[in-house]
Amino acid sequence: MLEQLLIFTRGGLILWSCKELGNALKGSPIDTLIRSCLLEERSGAASYNYDAPGASYSLKWIFHNDLGLVFVAVYQRILHLLYVDDLLAAVKREFSQVYDPTRTVYRDFDEVFKQLKIEAEARAEELKKSNSNPVVVNGNRKQTVTWKGDGSDGKKNGGGGGGGLKNDGDGKNGIKSESDRDRFVVANGNNNNGSNLKSNGGNGNVSVNGNGNGKDNDSLNNGAFDVNRLQKKVRNKGGNGKKTDSGVTKAEPKKLVKKNRVWDEKPKETKLDFTDHVDVDRDADVDRKVDYLAKEQGESMMDKDEVFSSDSEDEEEEGDDAGKNSNKPDAKKKGWFSSMFQSIAGKANLEKSDLEPALKALKDRLMTKNVAEEIAEKLCESVAASLEGKKLASFTRISSTVQTAMEEALVRILTPRRSIDILRDVHAAKEQRKPYVVVFVGVNGVGKSTNLAKVAYWLQQHNVNVMMAACDTFRSGAVEQLRTHARRLQIPIFEKGYEKDPAVVAKEAIQEASRNGSDVVLVDTAGRMQDNEPLMRALSKLIYLNNPDLVLFVGEALVGNDAVDQLSKFNQKLADLASSPTPRLIDGILLTKFDTIDDKVGAALSMVYISGAPVMFVGCGQSYTDLKKLNVKSIVKTLLK
Repeated sequence: MLEQLLIFTRGGLILWSCKELGNALKGSPIDTLIRSCLLEERSGAASYNYDAPGASYSLKWIFHNDLGLVFVAVYQRILHLLYVDDLLAAVKREFSQVYDPTRTVYRDFDEVFKQLKIEAEARAEELKKSNSNPVVVNGNRKQTVTWKGDGSDGKKNGGGGGGGLKNDGDGKNGIKSESDRDRFVVANGNNNNGSNLKSNGGNGNVSVNGNGNGKDNDSLNNGAFDVNRLQKKVRNKGGNGKKTDSGVTKAEPKKLVKKNRVWDEKPKETKLDFTDHVDVDRDADVDRKVDYLAKEQGESMMDKDEVFSSDSEDEEEEGDDAGKNSNKPDAKKKGWFSSMFQSIAGKANLEKSDLEPALKALKDRLMTKNVAEEIAEKLCESVAASLEGKKLASFTRISSTVQTAMEEALVRILTPRRSIDILRDVHAAKEQRKPYVVVFVGVNGVGKSTNLAKVAYWLQQHNVNVMMAACDTFRSGAVEQLRTHARRLQIPIFEKGYEKDPAVVAKEAIQEASRNGSDVVLVDTAGRMQDNEPLMRALSKLIYLNNPDLVLFVGEALVGNDAVDQLSKFNQKLADLASSPTPRLIDGILLTKFDTIDDKVGAALSMVYISGAPVMFVGCGQSYTDLKKLNVKSIVKTLLK
């Protein structure tokens, strides 16, 4: 049973809701949908699941982008209603005809909705009955298989006779289809001219021996790997070397010259300990420590404003597309005319087919910048949902419209939903006479201890008393590593050695910080893979027992698809293994090794998108000063460059 159907504007004004349903929703599924899905650029998803005490809802929605309207249906997840999509499309069609921006009440729409709901339910029942009836192919009973198409061309659907695919053409007694995701559909019928029909459409391939006037159409398979292009690229690649018989240039390997070793000379004394042992009074005030460290290391880059140039890049999509389509007849002429006509006159309403080429190019561009494929696809779906049905302005290209929409979406994602000001929160905790606790978590080898020291150095420059807690009791050398950082930064460290319970060590460290007047406790934890359940259980216990003010996930900027797996499983494990009904999840992200990736900055987008947590720090070097804020505009420009 349908629980609720709601129509509201993108500004949040509710225009109409179905009073006849009269069901009081448990929790706030609509508000959660807006916060977690529509505002987070996840509107391209098929549905959204909402769990509340005593109820589980599924929500589906559809947009009217030209009018700025949102249509949302809510129903019990267990019911699997088949007519919801059809009903939403019908409601959108009818309501858009009576919509007036000056009106806020549409009580006369109740009767229209009743009729639309009855018709949608009837169509769903008919579809269910028709799907249960088998069809006979060559004397064998087979289930009905459906296929979408326009039925206008025998090359695609064999619409001229009785044994081929039937779409919307004139074919009879054929195979019907409404799914363009079938991998292979094979049907044997009568063939008037003995020709084969091959078509690559949607996400699958179709091969039909039917009586359409089809021809072999292998040229449609543009997604295949072209070996000739690869050989040509290798052949044209420059460099020193010799040509082989095949014409491919082969580079000559460089000869390695071994240096002679002189055995009679005494070896030079090498410095093994690079730690600067400087005697600084540990009881001296914070100002003396900060002045000394500032002279030695310099000012942290966190407090420097990065200069960003907003010069726009020249778009090269038109030239690339023209080069790709140069082998097709009249492709350049057609592309120039259609784009010129649309840019001058404007297009009535943008359709999904108009957006697909530009979105495909954007998706490929995002993936080359190390954005996870899943995230890039969801972003493109969300942008398509926000633009479909919109009127294209005059003198505007579709590619530039899509690029602008994607840029706005990326800025919304990377901009934090809530402001996390650590310095402000530290002073607030100090007024309450309790230390501010930050826990650093992450997988192995990403640089948690090193970047913890960078954060400690930045806090010291703001006259904050910092204490480190060595809670990595698992990895050999972890305590010694943190002890070295503490000695160089002249800050206290709390340690209990190895093979201890890290949750208990962290709790004792917080108690010690309360006694000695430390403002901040930075808790170092062991690196652990997201699939290691014993270590994840220990981390969940540490967070539950100590209730830190901030949980920072330390991740590498080098990862691509693995960023999604790491963050989603960390959050999932922290939620599943928590003893509290309201578990603590990851609050912020610290990206390390940002200076090693050039323009491959997509991991930042993937991590923020999958977790909803902001990137608070960016590690960009080897010294204590190499810690930055994330420049959102710079990241967006790099992603779309």
